[in-house]
Amino acid sequence: MARPSDTIDYKGASGGWGSLRGIVETLARERPSAGSLNTLRRQNKKGGFMCTSCAWGKPKHPHAFEFCENGAKATLWELTTHRCTPEFFASHSVTELRGWSDHDLEQQGRLTHPLRYDAASDRYVPCSWQEAFAAIGGELKTLEPKSAVFYASGRASLETSYLYALFARLHGHNNLPDSSNMCHETTSVALNALIGCPVGTCVLEDFEQCDAMFFFGQNTGTNSPRFLHPLQQAVERGCKVVTFNPIREKGLISFINPQRPGQMLSGQGTEISCQYLQLRAGGDIAAIMGLCKFVLAEDERQGGTVIDHAFIAQHCTGFDAFRARADATSWERIEQESGLSRADMEAAGQVYLAAERVIGVYGMGLTQHVHGFENIAMLVNLLLMRGHIGRPGAGICPVRGHSNVQGQRTVGIAEKPELVPLDKLADQFGFDPPREPGMNTVAVCEGLLDGQVQAFIGLGGNFLRAIPDQGRIEPAWERMRLTVQIATKLNRSHLFNGRTSYLLPCLGRSEEDLQASGPQTVTVEDSFSHIHGSLGHRPPASEHLLSEMAIVAGIAKETLPSNPRLRWDDWTADYALVRDLIAETYPDEFHDMNGRMFQPGGFYRGNPARERVWKTESGRAQFTAPDMLAATDVEDADGRYRLMTIRSNDQFNTTIYGYSDRLRGIEGKRDVVLINPDDMRRAGLSAGQRVSLVGDADDGHARRIDGLEVVPFNLPDGSIAGYYPELNPLISLQHHDRRSKTPAGKAVPVRIEAA
Repeated sequence: MARPSDTIDYKGASGGWGSLRGIVETLARERPSAGSLNTLRRQNKKGGFMCTSCAWGKPKHPHAFEFCENGAKATLWELTTHRCTPEFFASHSVTELRGWSDHDLEQQGRLTHPLRYDAASDRYVPCSWQEAFAAIGGELKTLEPKSAVFYASGRASLETSYLYALFARLHGHNNLPDSSNMCHETTSVALNALIGCPVGTCVLEDFEQCDAMFFFGQNTGTNSPRFLHPLQQAVERGCKVVTFNPIREKGLISFINPQRPGQMLSGQGTEISCQYLQLRAGGDIAAIMGLCKFVLAEDERQGGTVIDHAFIAQHCTGFDAFRARADATSWERIEQESGLSRADMEAAGQVYLAAERVIGVYGMGLTQHVHGFENIAMLVNLLLMRGHIGRPGAGICPVRGHSNVQGQRTVGIAEKPELVPLDKLADQFGFDPPREPGMNTVAVCEGLLDGQVQAFIGLGGNFLRAIPDQGRIEPAWERMRLTVQIATKLNRSHLFNGRTSYLLPCLGRSEEDLQASGPQTVTVEDSFSHIHGSLGHRPPASEHLLSEMAIVAGIAKETLPSNPRLRWDDWTADYALVRDLIAETYPDEFHDMNGRMFQPGGFYRGNPARERVWKTESGRAQFTAPDMLAATDVEDADGRYRLMTIRSNDQFNTTIYGYSDRLRGIEGKRDVVLINPDDMRRAGLSAGQRVSLVGDADDGHARRIDGLEVVPFNLPDGSIAGYYPELNPLISLQHHDRRSKTPAGKAVPVRIEAA
């Protein structure tokens, strides 16, 4: 492996003055509205609004500032004083705007008026809300319902999500993909099959009691910085953190807490990981197998006293087959596939054995692989061996991205009808819900290519930019009859339009949502299955904006036949009525929702696996025996690399706040490919050279991105990295997790061609 001195790097810790500078730079760039600092002060606190960035939990006893660098950026981005008006669109054709960067598009500011795409002039033109609702409803009524897709980004509230899912089913389909399909769908499928619950088992209090945390493919410093507070506190009381990640991410190395004056003045941060193991991209199955093999050997050496055999006998199935597979797997193969030494894995295993309570933390470094299911299954195996699921201070913790992506699934946004209480909905609303499975993200893309999909409604997000194989999907997009985008700012997905197309601006979560009954509260669910009320206080960016709820209701009224049980106007006037509906549909989890939504720390909707109630096919927690050690399905070959698509600390999902990836030492650019200097020498490349990345999926479709700058970086041999979403066109639509169809963006087979 390359020496760190050969590579670029950020010398500081995560947090600290760098984090404050990042916030100040965003303040200067966005020039947010008056009162934005007061909004930040109340962010993620009772009576304030819940951050639109990540889904990390909101504590019962918040810090003075309960927001992180990225959360502040998201809020300031929403409260910007920049405005994207009809005059802007009169000056710029849609074709011209396609040449703009993601950053420059969103930097135009908040959308202010409902807009219709006029193909004759190739421009968006203003229209009335009623014109838009009538035209959209008219198109939907004439289309075969199963040709329509209702996508949700993960930001919309529980109330809007519930009605949006109801609208889709009343229209006649379950085509309800959401952003989870692109990130944590692997989690939903794997955990549901293995422990009987599609979400993690931990709550915030577990981090106060655990003795060790094992991190796999999760970048805390960039993707969930508020996690750094409980992580720092855990380490300071003696908890051990072991990290497995191809990239040495600063948030899991060292953290300077901006709310600790002593650390800020001294520049001395808290060291986070006691071991940091840079495995190969796609090497997690092998690495965890190494940990498990060591634990099994120690159990045998110590007379069966290491593994929790009583727990396994009472609660688990499949252990013997798993143990046989581990015994039959050689250390030589494990080292080869993981890229780690046996000694390092055994040292990590010692930390595991010394801990009474262990939490397994992971992100998209596990989920976005062809064998992502097996990645998660191996982590479940590791935790089950010593009973680390279903007791305080232990469990499995997937770290979700978008603020309400987990909650949307909870209240019905799901393409899988078996996940939704359809009989209950039938009784409530007097209709026969469709029972046929709907389309997930991959199926939507396939439907666009073969012409099956004729209408797309996007409730937030940037679908066309976030998906794989954009070079194939973008031309197909324009063959649709109807496209509708509900958004706060302009993005690339809005620049490809069906024959009838509308861009509808909505309120942001930080803004006051004033309806007929008064200011409205919305609710969201965090990664720990806790529900929180959110109340916006800032004046709307434009008097012409509607809430997401009002937009969904307006389209539904113009689409669906009359039904006295569908009280769209009443629901829009008073969101408490929708919360009553949610509580009626899901009484065990949401009873007394209106009374509990401002409970400090949120109210907990429960998790059966946390209580060791396994709602699996066997009624037990499931050990598995993987028949592969690499999470990718493409063999290694000379000149073939495993590309990881990554995010900078100056972006959230497809939103690019700026061009500073401070925590990796990269400034002012995103058109880069990060590569080990040893791999550079073997390929005859030099720092700063411009190269092309060429897809190597061998599926008959050419994929290529030119003009990328070579940047020497500390990575394992054969693993390279570059930015999402710019490199998404290199991902084949067929390169996805085999069980969940989550696009596999963390070990994409590519080749490098010198310019």
